[in-house]
Amino acid sequence: MDGNKLESVYKENLEERIMLYLTETEDISYEESMEIYYGSKLAEKIQERREGIQYLDYKVLADILKETEQELFR
Repeated sequence: MDGNKLESVYKENLEERIMLYLTETEDISYEESMEIYYGSKLAEKIQERREGIQYLDYKVLADILKETEQELFR
């Protein structure tokens, strides 16, 4: 498996874990967590691999999302 493919699989797994964690901690549906995540600036940063943010723990990333983009949770 080449580096790009491995990075892509890692990113997909990370996104999945973030959305599942949001579902559990915010008492929302998986569909709602998808809308929140994919509508966030955090998702853009992870997609663009900015600042190495994609290597943080999924719980930390979900907490960052909740703190910095509170408007998405209303």
